[in-house]
Amino acid sequence: MKLPLARPPWTRLGQTLESMCRKALYEFSLASDVSKVAIALSGGKDSLSLLFLLKAIAGRGFPNWDLCAVHVAGEFSCGAGIAEKFLSPICAELGVEFAVCTSTQTRQTLECYSCSRERRRLIFDKAKELGAHVIAFGHHREDSIQTFLMNLLHKGECAGNLPKVYMADYDVTIIRPLIYVPEAMLVDFAKMYGFARVLCQCPVGADSMRRKAELLLQKMEEAFPYARGNLARAIHAYGSDKALRK
Repeated sequence: MKLPLARPPWTRLGQTLESMCRKALYEFSLASDVSKVAIALSGGKDSLSLLFLLKAIAGRGFPNWDLCAVHVAGEFSCGAGIAEKFLSPICAELGVEFAVCTSTQTRQTLECYSCSRERRRLIFDKAKELGAHVIAFGHHREDSIQTFLMNLLHKGECAGNLPKVYMADYDVTIIRPLIYVPEAMLVDFAKMYGFARVLCQCPVGADSMRRKAELLLQKMEEAFPYARGNLARAIHAYGSDKALRK
């Protein structure tokens, strides 16, 4: 089976994505002073795009990072639910260390908040085992906007996803190099290179608060066509730094 690899020389889309990723890396100093970066690799379009882009950027205007990938397996998966046997050969071909940890979630205990916290703890612990205290997540522009809407409507807080957050309780730093990238571009990129495999396999994801925030955003766009771009800019300009003060 031919591996779905995305590598330079890029098409115009690939060039645009790399430029956006570089912009975030530079403007927010995401990984300019580190030697090793772990990538939270679910195997969906976002995390695989991030893997390919960081591999292409490493050593070209940025440090030649020692990249590793951490995948969370288990009975249920948040996101694409890609098997490790698909991801391991991709990482091997790229020369990226690949590690797996296992979630304990069952259908009876499955719930977004607790699942998310466990998955992050597993990723953080495994990344530190591999010697990486900086972990890159594939959160894109839409993820940040949805987070902003959920925080605003549930908590009265103007807070989206920050590009860089130090997690003091775990002694790791989260970075989000795709923070400027619209999700639609990642969809096209994944289709172009053959890794747009499946949609979210989580049995509770279809009715999650994040999904409801996305539906609300789509409704807003009917009246305000530039809502996504304007919200994204407002988040960067006026968003809360509460996460940094914890």
